[in-house]
Amino acid sequence: MTGDHQMLALLLFSGFVAVTLGITTWVSRRRQGSAEEFYAGGRLFSSMENGFAIAGDYMSAASFLGVTGLIALFGYDGLLYVVGFLVAWLVVLFLVAELVRNCGRFTLADVVAARMSERPVRIAVGTSSVTVSVLYLVAQMVGAGSLVALLLGRTSGAAQAWTVIGVGALMVIYVSLGGMRATTWIQIVKAVLLLSGTVALTVLVLVRFHGDFDRLLVTAAERSGHGSAFLAPGLKYGGSWTARLDFISLGIALVLGTAGLPHILSRFYTVPTARAARRSAVWSIGLIGGFYLMTIVLGFGAAAVVGPDVVSRSNAAGNTAVPLLALDLGGGAGSTGGTVLFAVVAAVAFATILAVVAGITLASSASVAHDLYASLRRRHVKARSEVAVARIAAVGIGVVAIALGLLARDLNVAFLVGLAFAVAASANLPALLYSLFWRAFTTRGAVWAVYGGLIPALGLVLLSPVVSGSPDSLFPDVDFQYFPLQNPGIVSIPLGFLAGWLGTVTSDEAADEAKYAETEVRSLTGAGAA
Repeated sequence: MTGDHQMLALLLFSGFVAVTLGITTWVSRRRQGSAEEFYAGGRLFSSMENGFAIAGDYMSAASFLGVTGLIALFGYDGLLYVVGFLVAWLVVLFLVAELVRNCGRFTLADVVAARMSERPVRIAVGTSSVTVSVLYLVAQMVGAGSLVALLLGRTSGAAQAWTVIGVGALMVIYVSLGGMRATTWIQIVKAVLLLSGTVALTVLVLVRFHGDFDRLLVTAAERSGHGSAFLAPGLKYGGSWTARLDFISLGIALVLGTAGLPHILSRFYTVPTARAARRSAVWSIGLIGGFYLMTIVLGFGAAAVVGPDVVSRSNAAGNTAVPLLALDLGGGAGSTGGTVLFAVVAAVAFATILAVVAGITLASSASVAHDLYASLRRRHVKARSEVAVARIAAVGIGVVAIALGLLARDLNVAFLVGLAFAVAASANLPALLYSLFWRAFTTRGAVWAVYGGLIPALGLVLLSPVVSGSPDSLFPDVDFQYFPLQNPGIVSIPLGFLAGWLGTVTSDEAADEAKYAETEVRSLTGAGAA
């Protein structure tokens, strides 16, 4: 990378950081003492604003860079990721968006504990939510450190370490000072930047091929070295039955996991009504759907214009496909147009990372303060005290994420995203759906559902080829691999639902019919919602 690339990228990075810090400073001057203001931004956002913020929260660097890279390297099999992410939002829209907004106040545990014994349920769901958030957060931060350092032309360990520390420090500032209001506006700004950059690159790719998408696909297949197999299923996941099962497991986790991600569900509390929550989900589906359709063009465009060989030489996982495509579309290395486009893509990737880690940090700090701290104190906790704990928790979670990011900065951490989705689908989703739709569900069932999905998901990953037994493992020199799949979803998700059912039918506690009726009416009508 040339010095012009690095300087322009640094200027754009600095500009975005200055704008977001300005937003945070402005918001911090407003009253942030109430829990509703800190956790939910006062519930003052419109459905359109929240839809943009949800899109900004969901469209991570893994989507912008990872999905396009997978399509550039593996063609059709990479395209299947797009389908999984889009279908996941239909689950959110039809099953949880409106109901969660009506039943809860700030966190997922509010919904599950609405008709249960609060303390054990809040501890279980809070623990699971923090686990999911930290896994997702570490994945984003490690990717941020490696990617931003690479884009700036500094691939040394020290450069990656300082990038991780810088991203971690910024996310702590955003959350601890600005709360949900600042985080939301940062996500809105990021969504606009990301969509604008993606539209510009998509138009340039289509112009390169004179609007002929068929020609784009044919050229991508020709340059891939795989011919027509590049446009057919099986290039990445068709080698063996294990590979096929692994893809099914990952697909199930992606489709079901979104509805259990704490930082996504918490966004539905920032609007004033359930109708606004539903409309914001519709807004986000439109924005996210358009974005993923454009990633298809960018992925095949990278294969056709740059070539999979060049992409894989630059980064084996394909994470640099979009920057390389931007460089080529702008006129190539050393050209002014290429320098500008490359720097813009780098800045958009940086904006994406900051917005996503801010949202995840806020959700995890809310779980620590509102669920774990409030439950373990056993007494009523004042709102100001809870908000203070949330701010401290944001700092603590930031420190943990930075430490884990530094430890794992040289490792392939793509599995952490899939693991976060698998844990969310295994632990959070069964408890949430049973609470909303099963009249006989009990406290023991809720606790068993959470731990019955959380523990197997984490345990199976520890025994999988992700951790040991293969050259790409976290610990390649040892072998305690007993589970053949990299993603545990196909096993752990059914176990979570089974554990919830078993805990309920073996419980001596009778379900509270009156509380279920109250929850049902509230979830469907919004009567009594916060």
